[in-house]
Amino acid sequence: MGIYSELILPRLVHGSMRNPELLPYRRRVLAPAEGRVLEVGIGSGLNLPHYPEGVTEVIGIDPSARLAAMARRAASSVAFPVTVTEHSAEAIPLATASVDTVVTTWTLCSIPRVGRALCEMRRALKPGGQLLFVEHGLSPDKSVRRWQDRLTPLWKCCAGGCHLNRPIGKLIEDAGFRCSALETGYAKGPRPMVFMYEGRASNDG
Repeated sequence: MGIYSELILPRLVHGSMRNPELLPYRRRVLAPAEGRVLEVGIGSGLNLPHYPEGVTEVIGIDPSARLAAMARRAASSVAFPVTVTEHSAEAIPLATASVDTVVTTWTLCSIPRVGRALCEMRRALKPGGQLLFVEHGLSPDKSVRRWQDRLTPLWKCCAGGCHLNRPIGKLIEDAGFRCSALETGYAKGPRPMVFMYEGRASNDG
């Protein structure tokens, strides 16, 4: 499992996240980003070219050493400073109220203690700051949800802990954020895997 998780899985993640169908989601969700940004689960750095001019700095965290190394290479092609460290979202190495924007893209599905991680994101975010997210998760359709529940135990084993059935909107609000914009719907692909949550949430203190 060590060779798979350390060598093979990061390349699979990078390849799947390069899917052109995901590009419009990236561009939309990153458009409001501003100031000092914390990107949780920066992966191989695929978001970096799409940050707008209002971003002054990006701090990226990812538990995968190989993906973090790929993100550092991607950072050489952008104009703003980027720092990438190998940390878990459950213990974010930043001071309280130290970032203006938090970004997660297809990340919340795989964090083991996702509620704790969201509370950490809120702690690091300034009052009035924003959480920008696009994630896949629990479908509202009963037939799809049944398949998500059936597939998730096996899917987690081969996809780096990814859950197909997390209620993303509820998790974000349970952590104390207020969702100010949320759109949901299916992307192209097998329905249990592509129900998307895209939106913005605020840290109202």
